[in-house]
Amino acid sequence: MDSARLQQFVDRLWEESILPRLVDYIRIPNKSPLFDPQWAEHGYMDQAVRLAELWCGEQGVSGMDMQVVRLPGRTPVLYLEIPGTAEGTVLLYGHLDKQPEMSGWREGLGPWEPVVEGDRLYGRGGADDGYAVFASVAAVLALQAQGVAHPRCVAVIECCEESGSYDLPHYIELLAERIGTPQLVVCLDSGCGNYEQLWCTTSLRGLVGGALSVRILAEGVHSGDASGVVPSSFRILRQLLSRLEDEVSGEVRDSAFHVEIPEERIAQAQQAATILGDMVYTRFPFVPGARPTHDDPAELILNRTWRPALAVTGAAGLPPLESAGNVLRPMTACKVSLRLPPTLDAAAATARLEALLEADPPYGASVRFEPEQAASGWHAPALSAKLAAAIDAASHAYFGQPAAYIGEGGSIPFMGMLGRRFPDAQFIITGVLGPHSNAHGPNEFLHIPTAKRVTCCVAHIIADMGRT
Repeated sequence: MDSARLQQFVDRLWEESILPRLVDYIRIPNKSPLFDPQWAEHGYMDQAVRLAELWCGEQGVSGMDMQVVRLPGRTPVLYLEIPGTAEGTVLLYGHLDKQPEMSGWREGLGPWEPVVEGDRLYGRGGADDGYAVFASVAAVLALQAQGVAHPRCVAVIECCEESGSYDLPHYIELLAERIGTPQLVVCLDSGCGNYEQLWCTTSLRGLVGGALSVRILAEGVHSGDASGVVPSSFRILRQLLSRLEDEVSGEVRDSAFHVEIPEERIAQAQQAATILGDMVYTRFPFVPGARPTHDDPAELILNRTWRPALAVTGAAGLPPLESAGNVLRPMTACKVSLRLPPTLDAAAATARLEALLEADPPYGASVRFEPEQAASGWHAPALSAKLAAAIDAASHAYFGQPAAYIGEGGSIPFMGMLGRRFPDAQFIITGVLGPHSNAHGPNEFLHIPTAKRVTCCVAHIIADMGRT
């Protein structure tokens, strides 16, 4: 394999074909079902799948079989199968559904308004992770262009990942015989610590999310009349959240949500901290004068990868400031998102969280926690010496730097599912969500040079797997 020729092929394909199609993809507001319950009626998901399907069909991949698989009432899956010219099977994964709009986009940018600015393609879903299907096909196509032997490649591109992938197990069962038993799983839905080397994800956190509501009155009343007699629903909500989280340190109090962190992952966190330094926290858009939760970058890495953390991501029952009269409100509700350590069972965590929040409600208030999503995390199996060498060689070839390893704070439910189903498979979880790329938030962008290099690295690793 000629690495320089492969890189030229990938660069040209990205510039001439993939980027224009990603621009079209970003324009489609194909929000995940959790954020658009009427996704089927709106038709945006079908548009996104059709766009990817058409592009894949136009590339002339030798022997590729492609199908949009549909089960009643479930989001579709794009299934690709490319016969191999070497032993083995590689399973490639990505998704086409997106997070909702989010406010705060800077002037000239928007979630559904693609903008190429220097090395960045702005817009929702390009990096998270609409690019994955294009990069996966491009990697195999680049090998075929040189006649390089490669294993059989199967791609599963879902449309429910941002909602917890609850549709995907049904498709995996349906497609089980066609998928077979992969020796390698490649997922392009993760992050990177910087844009200077290939980063491999060693773990993913789990997630429990839901709505916590507190009701103390049947209707709002004059605050001058009732305050001091009727407890505030907001204060009760604060008390309940304090059962879970220390509001000063941010530490999750209950030991049921913690696990022992493996020594190997602590060592890798320290190595990653040495590489990244203060970039561990400067990558986030702090306001002037603000600071992170800890001064040690290694501790910050462990906080976001192996320790539980609470975020309140939405609220109800609170009127806008301009409409907030002197009224003691009858209820307050919030959306809670609890990130879980990679090896903690999400079902057990959900049951514990529900019991913790609902038990013995203050002042006898009506308290209810309604779980909406739950997904266990994932802990990577040990890499074989051959795969570790291939990863490092790919990073040197296309980035000019050694590969690096780090856990990720997000969740990809499919990985845990595949880990259980294929316990002997090797995993490469990587991606392009690096400093300031801001997945799920405003001003999300794809770093184009990194996306090209990651595509080359995937091709390199797939080709290496085909060598005896």
